[in-house]
Amino acid sequence: MSTHHSTEVAPYEGEYVWAEILDDDAPGPQQEKPGPSRRPAAVRVGRYTAAALRAVAGGTVPGLRHAWAATAHWTTLAYMSDEEIRRRMVKRHLDTYLEQREDVTADINRLGKKAQKLTRDAVDFGLTTEEGRRLKDLGTELKLRRTAGAALAQIPFDIAAVQPTREQIRRYRTVRALGRFAGVLLPAGSTALALVLAAPAAGLVAVPVLAGAAWWLGRHPLALTQRALPAYLVGPRELEKPDMPTVSKEHETVQEEAKPFPIRDVTSCEDAQEALRRALLAQGCDIEGITGVVREPWGWTARVVFASGSPEELAETGTYRRLITLLKLRRNGLLVETDPESGDTCTVRMILTDPFTPELVGPAPYRAPLSMSITDLADYGVAMDATPLAFTLAGLMLLMVADSGGGKSGVMLAMAEVATACYDAVTLNLDPAGTGIGDLEQAITLSACMDDEAICAVLEFLLSWCSARARQRARYGWGNKWRVSREHPAVCVFGDEWPQLSERAKRLLVRLLLLGRKEAIWVYAGSQFGTKDYLGEAIGPKLSAKLLGACRRVDITELLGAGAVAEGYRADLLQAATHTQPNDAGQIYATGLPGMPNKPTRYQVREITPEHAARVAAERRTAGLVDLGHTLTEAGLLHQWRALQKLCAALRAGTADREVPPVLQLLRGAFTKEDDPAFLTMDQIHTCLKAADPARWGAWDDRDDVSRLRELGKALSRALRDAGVDLPSERLKELAGQPRGYRLTAIQDAIEATA
Repeated sequence: MSTHHSTEVAPYEGEYVWAEILDDDAPGPQQEKPGPSRRPAAVRVGRYTAAALRAVAGGTVPGLRHAWAATAHWTTLAYMSDEEIRRRMVKRHLDTYLEQREDVTADINRLGKKAQKLTRDAVDFGLTTEEGRRLKDLGTELKLRRTAGAALAQIPFDIAAVQPTREQIRRYRTVRALGRFAGVLLPAGSTALALVLAAPAAGLVAVPVLAGAAWWLGRHPLALTQRALPAYLVGPRELEKPDMPTVSKEHETVQEEAKPFPIRDVTSCEDAQEALRRALLAQGCDIEGITGVVREPWGWTARVVFASGSPEELAETGTYRRLITLLKLRRNGLLVETDPESGDTCTVRMILTDPFTPELVGPAPYRAPLSMSITDLADYGVAMDATPLAFTLAGLMLLMVADSGGGKSGVMLAMAEVATACYDAVTLNLDPAGTGIGDLEQAITLSACMDDEAICAVLEFLLSWCSARARQRARYGWGNKWRVSREHPAVCVFGDEWPQLSERAKRLLVRLLLLGRKEAIWVYAGSQFGTKDYLGEAIGPKLSAKLLGACRRVDITELLGAGAVAEGYRADLLQAATHTQPNDAGQIYATGLPGMPNKPTRYQVREITPEHAARVAAERRTAGLVDLGHTLTEAGLLHQWRALQKLCAALRAGTADREVPPVLQLLRGAFTKEDDPAFLTMDQIHTCLKAADPARWGAWDDRDDVSRLRELGKALSRALRDAGVDLPSERLKELAGQPRGYRLTAIQDAIEATA
């Protein structure tokens, strides 16, 4: 009989072990029926697959949902608040309002300049009937434009009338959402589908990639919220609602914290870094960081790393000028030097005072006669970071470009002062319009100035010497370059005012630049311009060394390449000297100098005063100049050389004996005082004439400028006519307003004609 227990069994919380229940029906151990030892493999695989799919779905589905939500958030402009859209729509009206007034102002300025030009012409030359009618019509049109401009200025911007309604804001969202769907999402989806159909294998490869992206997005969801108002939509009073305050206190605090402040007022590196950071952010620059802030005697230096964009953005004219204003720097006091190793990095130099003080530059060093070799390094000046400007003249074919007053002649004189101190080099001086390095006359072996015949004769002789030295090199087995020594010295040719050379002389000079380097006949040329139309050939970029003083931007790009300005070669920002102010004379950028880095660093060349040059030249003449007799005899050119010396001496003596009319001497002297520019206006000439003879030329100072210059022109014309000189003034079309003046070439031709 079976035993039954009615009492409820309590749950067992201990350890379970294997046991077998015995009862009356089965008093002994029971044997289980034999069954399979393991489940079928297909069942296990199915379960594993299902588990894997559940895991994948659990990890990717949230990410896919979030991606879909983010796409919809972007497409429907959900990240923009209604207030932002309202401001955008109002700003569009405001921009149109401002552009209309700017266009009217530009038209008024343009017409005003044309009217002024015609009025000046009327005063100087009178007007024809047609020109008088044009001037009258122009005056009428100018009056109408000014009336219209005044009327427009009286019309305020109607803030209330341009406020959009809720329906217009909703339509703005809808139209742009449809545009993004049709212009971005639909083409992108169609392209992806076409790629999958065309290459199914690519689709299989993309599946795990997309799954991984969805898995990551599911664990790092984006914050799908409305963004803050962009900076350009905050601040202008016209963008605010008519019934609300202009700017919230919270936004005022944020604006105050981000407001740029002048770097000239800071004393610590941390404050300077923050001042530069705020100024760059205010100009929309996306910077990663600012490091290496250093206090310099003249200002601050820092390295800026860009997160996007490039350092070239700082060279854009608008950005450049605004940064100078925000930081309160001196005129053109922002220098940007790109890093050749890192395209996202640049060095920014912020100049507050003159970077080249007399203490930093120092005096010109004394060099004894015959005390150095042409291959030795010589110290010419200093860089902004106080490193010396030291290089050798050996092997250089050099071109320096600088405007009149840019210090070109001074830099040439500094290099010639070194060349004349060498025991293995001779110096030649060529200048078609002036005296070149004439301050060192006693130390110069040969000079040919202001005479085309002599200059061409010297250049032809040097080309013959190149051929002779090439034959000597081959005979001596000297390899591919001339071996400079006391017996076989180098020839240093200093040629100034390249554009003033005759066409024949230009061709000879270009050929010498191409052939002379290997034969140690080296040319150091100076020019006010660096373009082909002034040099005769596009030879500038081919030369090994280039120096840039104050010059045009086109000269920089012609010589150094289209990207040179963006890299930091800003010679166009240098200001040439005037008659009373030195400004940036003698400051240069340099490339191709032996031993100097090719980077956009500004240098100051030490000035060699005429007194210093005359003193050392006399010492070197007394000590004896380098003898060319041995090397010229070997070359078979000694007789030609002596004939050339006689020619230059005779022409120089002939020039000294010419009787040039005093008024022509005065005009030539005016150009000499201004460093022989290509032209001078009547106003500039008047200043020089009054300095020479105030009683004669200052009689019209009490008159207005137009009357004064008219009387000056009449007096000059009479004086030149009485002297038998045919030299009319001409319009200088290179200058604004085309004032009248004289050109240097015309005066030189007049002097030649009086001989």
